[in-house]
Amino acid sequence: MDIDALLPRARTPRDYLDVVTDPRIDQDGLHALAQSPYSFVRLAVAMDIRTSTATLVELLAGKFDHWDRNHLLQLVAQHPQADRGVLLKVLQETEVLLGMADTRPYAAAIVLASRQELEPHEVRRLKCLPGASRRMRRGVERALARRP
Repeated sequence: MDIDALLPRARTPRDYLDVVTDPRIDQDGLHALAQSPYSFVRLAVAMDIRTSTATLVELLAGKFDHWDRNHLLQLVAQHPQADRGVLLKVLQETEVLLGMADTRPYAAAIVLASRQELEPHEVRRLKCLPGASRRMRRGVERALARRP
């Protein structure tokens, strides 16, 4: 369904957020909302279980501030539609962020460790990066240990 049909004529940012949760919105509508100028709308798209793999990739390519980027990585890493390809993109970005100052993608790293689509050795290398905290390293190991 076209998102313009779901939006009022006089639109506010909140209206776009409301459209994300509208049951009438389809994959094309969610994909269009993934290009929203409002980061909170794009994060809401990442939370929606109906969001497709292609839209998750689109979201990863978008611009976010550091805190929203960390939250996006966590949301995409735990998303049920995230396949191995998407998870590898999240893993790669998490590695880059752990090498930078003042970025803390710890939640994404721990969620990645819980995903069966990734091999344990692929996730364990995050623990060796300069930005990895002791708490993150423990969380990664605990998530890996909880895997079946």
